[in-house]
Amino acid sequence: MNFNELPEFSKEFKRLAGKYCSLPKDLEEFKRVLIVRPYGQGKHFNVLTKNEQCVIIKARFSCRFLKGSSLRIIYAYHNGIFSFCFIEIYPKNEKVNEDRERIKNYLKSLEK
Repeated sequence: MNFNELPEFSKEFKRLAGKYCSLPKDLEEFKRVLIVRPYGQGKHFNVLTKNEQCVIIKARFSCRFLKGSSLRIIYAYHNGIFSFCFIEIYPKNEKVNEDRERIKNYLKSLEK
């Protein structure tokens, strides 16, 4: 399995990792879950869009440091090549919804 991330995701993750010290380990655990269940399982995973190339999924991302609260993570799963790309991560109390424009730009970049 291959894991990539958009530059915007890297910047957001770095900022949040400064606040929540368990975040890097939590992401590694999340990656292990994705390897077994790429589409996730249960009500904490929601498919936002799907096309021939990939599936964009929004998931609740537990952070041990937050103790009960969770973050949201948006990722793309490319089924044919078994790879993931992390698109966005944010705390629910900072943003209500995902950045749809960023998702559109990501999907456009795949068409090129």
